[in-house]
Amino acid sequence: MRRSLTDVVKSTFSRASAPAFSPFATRTFSHAKALGIMADLPDECEILQKNEVREEAIKNIDTAKKEEPKKDDASETKKLPKLSAAEFRAYNSMAEHMEYFHNHFRQTWTTLHTACQNGRRPPNTSLKQFLSMASQFTSHLSTHHAIEEQHIFPVLARKMPQFRNTAHLLEQHKKIHEGMDVFEKYIDEVRSGERELELKELAKKMEWGDVLWAHLADEVKTLGAENMRQYWTVDEMRRMPM
Repeated sequence: MRRSLTDVVKSTFSRASAPAFSPFATRTFSHAKALGIMADLPDECEILQKNEVREEAIKNIDTAKKEEPKKDDASETKKLPKLSAAEFRAYNSMAEHMEYFHNHFRQTWTTLHTACQNGRRPPNTSLKQFLSMASQFTSHLSTHHAIEEQHIFPVLARKMPQFRNTAHLLEQHKKIHEGMDVFEKYIDEVRSGERELELKELAKKMEWGDVLWAHLADEVKTLGAENMRQYWTVDEMRRMPM
């Protein structure tokens, strides 16, 4: 039976042994639910839930004796034979899944930012619809990062330093959420009637766009086939939680 995102979140928080979200990825899920803006999220959660061998994969990763190459010097990267088409698909699968979600974020960001630049909302878009789009964007991005930090990054970090707590990708999460908090506060104030929407002002709340777009590209590149094969076997890739 398919579980709702709310069920997934409740289950996640009920596990005492589960790793905690970072302060910047932890969001008010109940608030998002109350706004009715999480309805189109199940695709990402479903990808995670369908993999029933996730825990077994983690055990296999823990016991693997595969040596981790040094990544500080590009010249020390393993020289490996060319991948077959099937091997490439396996190694590139996480990058492809991630790019699917990232493209959604890029499209929504572009719509919002273009409205700010043009000084008017998109055609046939009411104020209510525009504000709902903005709220959905922050809610979905927050949930996406929370899922990554709770379910994806801990598995990858067992072999990949790029996904450990002080790594570049996590620092990008932090900067994104600092900007997103300011953006979200402004949208909430407009929705509540405390202030009127001024697109020039909203544009100032979107100055974190550079780090967001850099992160969307960096994360997919790190999950790409040529990098993933440096750390994982094909069988391990097929058991990944995504």
